[in-house]
Amino acid sequence: MKLSPALRRAGSALAVGAVSLGMVTTVGSGTAAAAASCGGDVSIYGTLADGRLTYTAIAPNTGDRVKTLIGPDLGFEPKAMATLNFNTILVTSTAGALYRVDVQTNNNALALAGITKIWDSGWTFDKMTYDGAGRLYGTVSGELHRYNVTEDKPSGPAHIGQHQVIDSGFVLKTLAAAGKDRLIASTADGRLLGYKINGVSDWESTQLKSDGWSAVDSLVSPGGGLYYGRTNGGMYWYHDATPYDNDGSDIAYHPNDPVDASGWTQTLLSGFGNDCSYVVPSSTADGPITRSEVMARAKNWYDREVQYSQSTNMANWEYGPTNDVKYRTDCSGFVSMAWHLNPSLTTYSLPTVSHQISKSDLQPGDILNYSQAHVVLFAGWIDKDAGTFNYYSEANPTSDMNYGSADINSGSIDGHLYSSYVALRYDKIV
Repeated sequence: MKLSPALRRAGSALAVGAVSLGMVTTVGSGTAAAAASCGGDVSIYGTLADGRLTYTAIAPNTGDRVKTLIGPDLGFEPKAMATLNFNTILVTSTAGALYRVDVQTNNNALALAGITKIWDSGWTFDKMTYDGAGRLYGTVSGELHRYNVTEDKPSGPAHIGQHQVIDSGFVLKTLAAAGKDRLIASTADGRLLGYKINGVSDWESTQLKSDGWSAVDSLVSPGGGLYYGRTNGGMYWYHDATPYDNDGSDIAYHPNDPVDASGWTQTLLSGFGNDCSYVVPSSTADGPITRSEVMARAKNWYDREVQYSQSTNMANWEYGPTNDVKYRTDCSGFVSMAWHLNPSLTTYSLPTVSHQISKSDLQPGDILNYSQAHVVLFAGWIDKDAGTFNYYSEANPTSDMNYGSADINSGSIDGHLYSSYVALRYDKIV
């Protein structure tokens, strides 16, 4: 694997209610101030055993089911489904065909505008999911496949293409997209896993939970760190306060407050992966900052592929996500940005606003600093016992922003001997 640089309600009956259309922000439990911002209710489509389509709306901030509607028979036996947007669903048949299902309305009734076969054969995936950002994923025989989707209403190979077999070894019980090229999945032995997919044979996997998820037989996500898992016919909701930190310790459970304790009998379920987004919590420059915000700020530069530069000319510097301070775009400037410092510090001066910790105590948002040469931002453990971890860095003019992995106990970290680095924690991290 190569790492790339660049139960409150017991309503088992299917009910109809009103839809809320406002912008909703849901905040997770715990100290992290992360939030998911949703443009209304969460949309989940499904299919019943008799082939009929269903639509359910869930209030993201309370987990309350707002309504469930039952639509017409699709006319074929569905095998896998992925929701592209609020009124477009891709569904495969047991015969291997791919259909586009167009929804006319899901307001007071679920009515279809049409069902179009856009592929005759070859679509044999046991699971499919769409990440809300142009990527369609599917698994078959333990292989993970990816396609690019270029139209809201794709009509065939011209709009669903660039097929890639990412890798083998994806033997999963459930699969859902949690963001752009980010997947969550559960396994038969009860683990909850997170994936970041960069390309063919280029992906990262994190164990978010080591057990407790074996009874979940369907998993969907609207994005923003919100997860919905069906267990024994009940639908339960979860909120990951920091969905991109490779750490599942901050996932909030609601075991006594499910969406429904029973009644979810659909054979397939699929969420609209762009219903909600992760909101970067806001700090002020040189003020207290949460780990979730540090990691979100780091990911902002990584996603923007900010180019490396040691220029002292502020005209060449780059803003952080809050556009209040410009930062030098080298390794220490990047850490200064992630910590929301003002101004940019250097590898020599970063220790003045931080304190040394044991490397075994590293948490996402801490740094490994080699004062004479380089600094990286610790992103999370891959295997703490083995000493392996992920990190972000502004590496050099060739690779620019980097997300890599290393061993805390041997080898090199971003080209420098592991023993050269000291673990530091920002004094104002909360």
